[in-house]
Amino acid sequence: MSTLPSLFVSHGSPMTALAPGRVGAQLAGLAAALPRPRAIAVATAHWLARQPLVGGAAQPETVHDFGGFPRELYELQYPAPGDAALADEIAQRIARAGLPATVDPRRGLDHGVWVPLRFLYPQADIPVVPVSIQPMLGPRHQFELGRALAPLRDEGVLLLGSGSITHNLHDFRAGYGDGNEAPYVKPFIEWIGQRLAADDVDALLDYRRQAPFAERAHPTDEHLLPLFFAMGAAGSDALGARRIDAGIDLGFLAMDIYRFDGAAA
Repeated sequence: MSTLPSLFVSHGSPMTALAPGRVGAQLAGLAAALPRPRAIAVATAHWLARQPLVGGAAQPETVHDFGGFPRELYELQYPAPGDAALADEIAQRIARAGLPATVDPRRGLDHGVWVPLRFLYPQADIPVVPVSIQPMLGPRHQFELGRALAPLRDEGVLLLGSGSITHNLHDFRAGYGDGNEAPYVKPFIEWIGQRLAADDVDALLDYRRQAPFAERAHPTDEHLLPLFFAMGAAGSDALGARRIDAGIDLGFLAMDIYRFDGAAA
């Protein structure tokens, strides 16, 4: 069985599900280039917990965890099955890494999971297991969480972090848009790209102090933390990072996707 890469995707606004634009095409093209996974484990910025939780529902519901959007968005479903056995294995691997973990048998798929999966695997026929993140524990914790699960890549499991390369929702009312991008976006994403290309994990884990405009790009950490999960899941000091440019939505949400092939790159 071919070793799968780990992925980081910027899932964008919930409206991406109805108007995917460039990111939808890039996700579809990425899926076509990968071996078909037997299952998918997604660390999502929209499931926050004090300790790692793993979704073990047999048929996770599609969660519409947002408000104020068109009715059509709430009618969308992503009826992928779950995988209780894989959820148990993930929890055990995390626990063996010294991180207490619990399986939640009722957790559904929030939009950080189902929005990108609609374009990666639109048939919704691959089992999906969501994984929570711990924003109070910072980037290194999330990196180690991904590292604990890295061997699953050799077993046909796609490890995916879903968040956003930039995520400052205060800028919704700042007047940015096509042709008028927030000035912090490109310097920040260029720094991230350069550090990833250099396999500079230490600088990335310290991004809040070292990256330009870090606090403007991410007033809070949760949407960048899945990137560190995907980095750890590469399973090697050589991350093998490949950037897929999916544009900038609304002038301030960078939609970058990263593929990590680890030592196989």
